[in-house]
Amino acid sequence: MRRLVPSGVLLILLVGGWLMWPRDDRPDTANAGTGETKTSVSETVIAPVEADALPVRPGANAAPVDLRTLEHDFPIVAPLNRPDSTIARDLATLALVFDSWRSNFPRDGNPVGENADITAALAGDNSLGFVLIPRNHPAINSDGELCDRWGTPFRFHQVSGQVMEIRSAGPDRTFATGDDAEWTLLP
Repeated sequence: MRRLVPSGVLLILLVGGWLMWPRDDRPDTANAGTGETKTSVSETVIAPVEADALPVRPGANAAPVDLRTLEHDFPIVAPLNRPDSTIARDLATLALVFDSWRSNFPRDGNPVGENADITAALAGDNSLGFVLIPRNHPAINSDGELCDRWGTPFRFHQVSGQVMEIRSAGPDRTFATGDDAEWTLLP
């Protein structure tokens, strides 16, 4: 049986993708233009990193992804870990992904488990088969974990069914240091 995605969900995804699309006419802050007031990002601002400067390329063992297809089919996650972006924008992108998840699974709250479990759920291993991020996205490593721009798996901490913290280890790839970046998703 084929399941159809409600048009309201598609509209939310399209508007979210449009809001996340990089534009030079607004400041590069995590919540710029989204109207979000319920989330926060740490004060750490990290400059964009060239793709060749990444110590480990997330998704290096996955089948190559066509960037045009990614931008067309998954506009929300297309900017994730792009060299011309920032960790703040990456965390904002993940916030949109989790907001989309909660919109489609309102009774379930946030996906639960370790990074690989959460990534699998976001990649379609869920009751609807709903894919929010393709399995071959460059931000997913060979262990099926969603990674930050430096190749370190994100840490997802489910504070409750509706509240989740997302943490990046930052460029030093070590958690609990001054360059970490965090985003807290609130209901």
